[in-house]
Amino acid sequence: MRLPSPSIRLLVAAAIYAAGLSVAPGTQAADAVVGPADRAAIHEVVQGQLEAFQHDDGSKAFSYAAPMIREMFQTPDIFMDMVKSGYAPVYRPKQVEFGGIETIDGSPVQHVFLIGPDGANIDALYYMEHETDGTWRIKGCELRQSNSA
Repeated sequence: MRLPSPSIRLLVAAAIYAAGLSVAPGTQAADAVVGPADRAAIHEVVQGQLEAFQHDDGSKAFSYAAPMIREMFQTPDIFMDMVKSGYAPVYRPKQVEFGGIETIDGSPVQHVFLIGPDGANIDALYYMEHETDGTWRIKGCELRQSNSA
């Protein structure tokens, strides 16, 4: 299994840090922070981006990214190049299964279990951002090898 390169992981970690998050432990159930309507909206955003990747629709996939991510990558093409080169399990998963949402340092994180194109089991953690217009956007995605079968 090929996880993102160290430079891409560093860039995403920097983005998560800049957004005020930590990828360190300090998690809790998200029920108190995220109600049922927000849970559904978060699911829809992540699912929408995964579907956009499947159709190579860079503009649509990019639209689900938080403003900080859009600013960092500037264009849908640059964003898609990063995803293709460093996030193959997200770009072309063989299987997708949504897990729960937890709160990490006050922000909701959607867990998604993926089977990557190479057959590897991956846990994808989607760090979410609630925008002032009420929408949810993805501010980072961390990939971890999964022990799940």
